[in-house]
Amino acid sequence: MNTPLNRRQLLRAGLGLGGTLLLASCGLNAQTLTPPDPANTPGAAPLQGLAVGMPAIAGTATWQAQAAKEAVTVLATRPTRIIVHHTDSANTTDLSQARAFALARDIQQWHFANGWIDSGQQFTISRGGYVLEGRHRSLEAAQSGTLHVRGAQCEGFNDVSVGIENEGQYMSSAPPGAQYSALVGLCAWLCQQYGIPATELYGHRDFVNTSCPGDVLYAKLPQLRRDVAARLGVTVRVWPTTRSGMTGERVKTAQYLLRARGQTPGADGAYGSGTASAVSAFETGVNLTPDGVVGSAVWERLVLTVRRGDAGEAVKAVQSQLNTRGAGLTVDGAFGPGTETAVRNFQSSRSLTADGIVGPNTWLALVT
Repeated sequence: MNTPLNRRQLLRAGLGLGGTLLLASCGLNAQTLTPPDPANTPGAAPLQGLAVGMPAIAGTATWQAQAAKEAVTVLATRPTRIIVHHTDSANTTDLSQARAFALARDIQQWHFANGWIDSGQQFTISRGGYVLEGRHRSLEAAQSGTLHVRGAQCEGFNDVSVGIENEGQYMSSAPPGAQYSALVGLCAWLCQQYGIPATELYGHRDFVNTSCPGDVLYAKLPQLRRDVAARLGVTVRVWPTTRSGMTGERVKTAQYLLRARGQTPGADGAYGSGTASAVSAFETGVNLTPDGVVGSAVWERLVLTVRRGDAGEAVKAVQSQLNTRGAGLTVDGAFGPGTETAVRNFQSSRSLTADGIVGPNTWLALVT
């Protein structure tokens, strides 16, 4: 039996022939989609800060999707994060709605060819900034604010995540302004509907071994989180995502803090299977989805406020971080006057209140 192509291989096969995206014009007239009033959306999650209206989204009927091969699975639970993808296809200059609709139809066909029941992702954004429903009933579920359609866009996380496919290849170039703006708007609306924190926006590569959503788009995710938070009218701390395969002082800090929280990873600065298991165990203990990734929600629960007179693994994390900046401290876990002076100096260098206390804002500055 031949091994089925994965989602990314299918997109490349369908979109990458000769570097040109081969799509037939659908010949449809442009339609104006009127967003509903979020305040009247049945079952919607409580709004965060500012009310965000639903963006114009072309449903599966509008772009003339084929029926799903079998009934999609609708879960009576809300997703906990959004996963951003790119199609890894040519960066077309055709920004029309007709092109967007044809793209959606082609993606569905490629996913059928992979043996899937329907498009794998819940939503798609074209390079022209058109937003389209992917898998059937995804829009209906998001409008409810309480239901979620199981997709096929990220193995192991399809029950807990909304997948957004962005047309294009973003390893070395950035998405067009219209596409990025549409991504901000869609993410803000989904965060509002499902009560997902604006910090819980990830790239496909955070969970599986892939280059998706491209180096440039992935690097824009911290800004995306801030832009979504601004659209929602909330203030958030955007922490750096730390995950398997990474090495360095930030990983060591996470390991020390995990040890302070009762886990037992080594503090070697290498994010291996032991660290991932410790993160998952910690996440389970604080009622987060156990994905083994240290994102903003994990950092916020992981850090401990420490000050002069404290001792332990969290203090070692502070001392080790400060030493990368030339503090010359003994990493002994004892928060004495030398550590306090080094903390105050660091805080002053980052325009933070120089109180010598390592709280969340100082931790964020240390690991960023």
